[in-house]
Amino acid sequence: MKRIGILYYAGKEESIAVAAEVRDWLRQQEADPWNAPNDDRLADDARLPETDLLVVLGGDGAVLHASRHSAACQAPLFCINMGRIGFLSEAELNEWKPKLARYLAGEFWLERRLMLQAEIHHNEDAPTTVLALNDVVVGRGTHARVVHLALYVDNIHVTTYTADGLIVATPTGSTAYSMAAGGPLLPPQLQNFLVMPVAPHLSLNRALVLHRTAVITIQVGMDHEAMVTADGQATVPLRSGDRVVLQRHRQEAVFARTGGSDYFYERIMRLLGVTHHGTSHND
Repeated sequence: MKRIGILYYAGKEESIAVAAEVRDWLRQQEADPWNAPNDDRLADDARLPETDLLVVLGGDGAVLHASRHSAACQAPLFCINMGRIGFLSEAELNEWKPKLARYLAGEFWLERRLMLQAEIHHNEDAPTTVLALNDVVVGRGTHARVVHLALYVDNIHVTTYTADGLIVATPTGSTAYSMAAGGPLLPPQLQNFLVMPVAPHLSLNRALVLHRTAVITIQVGMDHEAMVTADGQATVPLRSGDRVVLQRHRQEAVFARTGGSDYFYERIMRLLGVTHHGTSHND
């Protein structure tokens, strides 16, 4: 019997109602579902380690939040879009039943995506650790002033940026803030990280593509507020001289997919408003 967690947004009545509908349907399919709000309390939920699948209700923000918890137990994510774009989702509201039925029948494949771990070092204090599926951004706070960011790769100084910030993105995050800043798009199966400056001033203005084994260190210098943000959700303030050390997290985010593996290109073209014909080279 499949044990399936259903994560909903507690502040939205529609999300709570859909979660109850999914739970009741799964019980009819002889699964073992449980429901919980998609918030930080999930980390302490005793049901999580024994869960076979996490159904996430919401948009991409909900998926990003759930991914940090699913990485610990390696339960795949099945995302039902209730947001605006749903780039990471597997099903829309009008199609979740047949797609979940395919999962229960074993007609699915698992997509594994890199995750980032960032350690923020404040002098001699114990480091603060955050995880991200999309990206980690090191940059200025509320003041409209640039920061100086020294970039090291595997302890080798590469360059120092004068910019609004630096984005370190996974392939998943290459379609988010990094793309908006002019970075390249990477399909999710690639094993690389991107380093992309935001509004650089007399500094390197190109993206760097790094191997997944790279250890990336960013040392900040400024006389005002700065911060590090993971997936646009978890924020940690920075002081001048602090270091942010980024590397591949030991676990990956896993997604349950019931469609074809070429879905990424169709969604990219839809996001960009470009027609996608869906034909292969051999057609």
